[in-house]
Amino acid sequence: MKLTVPTILTLLRIAMIPVLAVVFYLPYGWSNFATAAIFGLASLTDWLDGWIARRYGQYSAFGAFLDPVADKLMVSTALFLIVQGHPTAWMALWAAVIVGREIAVSALREWMAEVGQRKKVAVAALGKFKTIAQMVALLFLLYSVSPARPPHPQPWMGEVIFHIGDWLLAAAALLTLWSGLGYLRAAWPSLKGES
Repeated sequence: MKLTVPTILTLLRIAMIPVLAVVFYLPYGWSNFATAAIFGLASLTDWLDGWIARRYGQYSAFGAFLDPVADKLMVSTALFLIVQGHPTAWMALWAAVIVGREIAVSALREWMAEVGQRKKVAVAALGKFKTIAQMVALLFLLYSVSPARPPHPQPWMGEVIFHIGDWLLAAAALLTLWSGLGYLRAAWPSLKGES
C-alpha cells in the first residue's frame, strides 16, 4: 500500500490525539494555549488532506476509510477533555449529543453502503456548518478550560472565549441533531424496506 500525502496527514492527526491529552493535563500556565494550538493544527490537517486529495487526485481506499475515523477520534477526545475540565450537566449533554450522533450516523452510513444506498446519506451543506461551529467551539473551549488551571491565572480573555465556545458548542450540538435527523429521513425508506 502506497501512502499518499493526505493519508500521511491523517495519520499525523491520529498521532496528535495522545499529545493533545497529555498537554491538556500539564500543570503549566501555557498548557491551555498549547492544547488549543495542537487541536487547531489537527483541524488544519483535516482541511489540508481533503484539499490535497481533491486538487491532486491523491485518493486511496485506506485514506477514505481513515479520514473520518481520525476526525471522530480527535473530536471525541477533545469533548471528553473539555467535559473533564468543566464538568457540568450542559457540557456533558452537548458532548453526548455530538458523540452519539457521530456513532449513529456512522452506523447508518455503513448499513446504507451494505444495501447499496450510500449516496442517500452523503454529507450535506448543513453538516459543513455544524463542523465549522463544532471545531471553533472546541478550539475555544480547549483554550479556556483546563484541570491544571487553578494554580495559574485565567488565560487572556479566557472567560469571554469560554462563553463563546460554550454557545457555539450548543449550536453545534443542535445542528448535529438536525443534520442527523436529515440523514435518518433520507435513509428511512431503505430502513423500512421500501427500496
